[in-house]
Amino acid sequence: MSYGTPYLDDDFLTGGVLSRRCFGWLIDVVLIAVLIWVLWWILVMFGLLTFGLGFGAVSILPWVPFLYQFLSLLGAASATPGQRMMGLAVRRNDDLGPPTVLQALVFVLVFYVTMATSGLLLVVAFFTIRHRALHDLLSGLVVVRVEALTAAGGGWNMQGGTSVP
Repeated sequence: MSYGTPYLDDDFLTGGVLSRRCFGWLIDVVLIAVLIWVLWWILVMFGLLTFGLGFGAVSILPWVPFLYQFLSLLGAASATPGQRMMGLAVRRNDDLGPPTVLQALVFVLVFYVTMATSGLLLVVAFFTIRHRALHDLLSGLVVVRVEALTAAGGGWNMQGGTSVP
């Protein structure tokens, strides 16, 4: 037990998170690819309809993965769609609240810098408490299992998982 979360131990909070993160990331890669493909066709059609003047809008496509992850972290679930499918949520490490705008920005920027440098720095997650990667450490965030946040008698400020009327 650590980090101001007296009701949750680290194993319960982050057990199995590394494999779930990997599969969630693969799902997100597929979703981002589909999103970019659809946007590319829309922007090409827009460019053709504007007789070439709209082709400059294609330059927004490299920002799609960044915006996908950033806006997902700021959403109600605090997770990308792939992370949600795998039962994960991104939370502040100190109090397990949702990430702030600055934390989400740092999280995403450092993640893509790490990926641009071969992704080898992700190995840090094997050796840290709560299996936090470099972008988690620098942003002050942690990826946790959603069940751990909503379990009966669970989170520090969360209601129990199921209620019996």
